[in-house]
Amino acid sequence: MAIAAHPAHLVLRNARIHTVDPVLPEAQAMAVVDGRIAWLGSDKDAQGWTGPDTRVIDAGGKLVLPGFIDAHNHVRLGSDDACVQLSGARTLDEIHARIHAWRTAHPDAEWIEAEAFDYSAIPGGRMPAAGDLDQVTGDVPAFVLSYDVHTAWVNTAAMRRLGIDRDHIRPPFGEAAIDPATGEPTGFITDFAVKGLSRDGHRALQKLGLPWASPDRQYGRLTKSLDDAIGFGITTVVEPQNSLDDLALFERARAEGRLRSRIVAALFHPRGTTASDLDDFAAAARRYADDRLRVGPLKLYIDDVVEPRTAALLEPYAGCRHHRGDTFYPPEEFASLLTRLDARGFQCFVHATGDRGIRTVLDAVEHARDANGPRDARHQVVHVECLDPDDTPRFAALGVVACMQPRHSAPEVAGPGKDWAENIGADRWHKAWPLRSLHTAGAVLALSSDWNVAEMDPMVGIYTAVTRRPLGGGEPWMPQETISVEDAVHGYTMGSAYANFLEYERGSLTVGKAADFVVLSRDILRAAPEDIPGTVAETVVVAGLVEHGG
Repeated sequence: MAIAAHPAHLVLRNARIHTVDPVLPEAQAMAVVDGRIAWLGSDKDAQGWTGPDTRVIDAGGKLVLPGFIDAHNHVRLGSDDACVQLSGARTLDEIHARIHAWRTAHPDAEWIEAEAFDYSAIPGGRMPAAGDLDQVTGDVPAFVLSYDVHTAWVNTAAMRRLGIDRDHIRPPFGEAAIDPATGEPTGFITDFAVKGLSRDGHRALQKLGLPWASPDRQYGRLTKSLDDAIGFGITTVVEPQNSLDDLALFERARAEGRLRSRIVAALFHPRGTTASDLDDFAAAARRYADDRLRVGPLKLYIDDVVEPRTAALLEPYAGCRHHRGDTFYPPEEFASLLTRLDARGFQCFVHATGDRGIRTVLDAVEHARDANGPRDARHQVVHVECLDPDDTPRFAALGVVACMQPRHSAPEVAGPGKDWAENIGADRWHKAWPLRSLHTAGAVLALSSDWNVAEMDPMVGIYTAVTRRPLGGGEPWMPQETISVEDAVHGYTMGSAYANFLEYERGSLTVGKAADFVVLSRDILRAAPEDIPGTVAETVVVAGLVEHGG
């Protein structure tokens, strides 16, 4: 080929580039000019783009993919090294042992904070109570978050510090469970994701002196998660739930050079959000609108989660005669709300896990389309854990994106013997995370990790989407809902780009798009599925700059 008029700033060669672009599915080399892809082609023609100042990356024949776009990743919430780590603790005794060891190592701590407790560790299928903590925490207040951060568990001292008693069971950060025999709060707090992570809830926790809620601790969690994201090849992170207060954390990270991945930040719309709040949200979207930090979508909840039986189901939970869970809004109210938001041009990310919750969202989108007329809104149902088959075709028909987290469907996470599967009941397991059914029906799949609820590594998500097997191997759970590696990669790239109105900028390696890509240590498109976990991002490039490896 002829020599380019202006040599590229970066040339990638000797690569197996899987572009995720059907027009040019594969290439060997790529040229980048001013942060964008200027050319794709063969190795023999790459020399024409190479000048004396061109940085050349020899990929050594390895697989190159577009940078991953994690469509639902709580980098701001993250994981906190100052907390007792309870991930993997399978029994209450093990939880006690870890808290005791931490307390021994930190005898002067004013609070004991812990994260990632698993509901199934509590004996008898019950939810935890303050007495379960008191024996190892004594008079030091203890605050423990569940692995999904939808509930909190506190001891008696913490209830005193947080002002929870029989006359105050609805603090700004959640709903205190009540012992029906005594009328006293148990120490278990539901609705934490909805209230505790809201602007008012977080401010209340800061005012009450919970260290976990302090700005410095928040920033530490954010930067640690951002470092992890770029290391995994995630070049765009969709942070799904933020208040206006939280945007300063991203600004700080950007100013300090810690924002190496691009960010799309959704703003949280809890019940009680006013028209004035929406004006502020729209102003923030105008202020943060560049290719590194964008604000705009709104996050809402219609139901909670299956494990503590707070998701909304069409039929009662297994073993219950009547309890089906509740929606946070009556269906008619939610349909009216979404219609108003749609009319103002907002894109909505709606958390929905139960089949009744999901149907309520789809009904609301249909109502909005009838009232406002069809538009390219790309509203998302986030999680789609238990979907009634009758609602599967409605995603494509209504233009609703299925934002899903494959790792949640792993047998060791949600399968037989786990709270999710047991609460739903075997006769409804066919509804669990129906990736293939949705894909076959034409729905857009935007795949993601839901960090820190599950591992951030896209390789873990792709492996689970492809196998429905445990990490390390074993029997699959609901294998009829697996998808191909190519489709899983698409969900982590173009699917998530489309879901966030980024398909003309990112998601595939196409001339004119941003030069965001990752060189992997293993060719996951040709490897055995069991070899996908452990594949690492050797080089990660964002806007033509090497941000990791090299």
